[in-house]
Amino acid sequence: MSVCVKSSCLSELLALLGLFGLLGCRVGVVEIVEGEAVEVRGEMATERASEGQASAEAEREEWPFKRIFGKWDISEVQIRDIGMAKHISLAPVSALHTGGRHAKQQFAKSKVCIVERLINKMMRTEHNTGKKLKAYNIVKRAFDIIYERTGENPVQLLVDAIQNAGPREDTVRLRFGGIIVPKAVDVSSQRRIDQALLFIAQGAQRCAFKSKKSIAECLAEEIIAAARGAKCYAISKREEKERIAKAAR
Repeated sequence: MSVCVKSSCLSELLALLGLFGLLGCRVGVVEIVEGEAVEVRGEMATERASEGQASAEAEREEWPFKRIFGKWDISEVQIRDIGMAKHISLAPVSALHTGGRHAKQQFAKSKVCIVERLINKMMRTEHNTGKKLKAYNIVKRAFDIIYERTGENPVQLLVDAIQNAGPREDTVRLRFGGIIVPKAVDVSSQRRIDQALLFIAQGAQRCAFKSKKSIAECLAEEIIAAARGAKCYAISKREEKERIAKAAR
């Protein structure tokens, strides 16, 4: 936009420039010709809006909800098992507390953040029943210990541990007349995740029972060992279930 104003008073020039500022324009070039002619070239607010949109996109890239416990980035976590990928939720959340909103809808727990599902599994014993904040702090401390020992993203190690600890085969009991016969069956991806989280939580609780180690330290060791495929409670339970299912084929 171009405006030409003839004025001998500097105050009128400043008022004109202030008017352009109120209209959302950015002052570009000011030229004074023979002390009277003033040409002001400004750009309308469209450019300012585009700049604001770019800054908003930059802020969204640093959105705080992308970090679990405000530390661990979930956008860089990779899931190798394509069967589990749609059941492991890594969506950004403001708080790891859904309040059981998924309980009445079938398979809705797949939409719950995987870290919160681990926290819920840690509340299964009589010591932690109903104590969400206590279980929350246990997992939070365990993640700090994992990072201190490995230097890797704890959420990535948790996902790897779930993929390694979930049994692929299980047994059911079939009745033929008066005889009960075990039969091997494949395990769905959602049940594999549930079983893996349960084994990891049980392994940590068994390790901490009558031990000098804290429950957070035991949980960190269980996740690291399961992620590496090393010998631990979760891996041994998976191998036991698969061994029994293999015998029942």
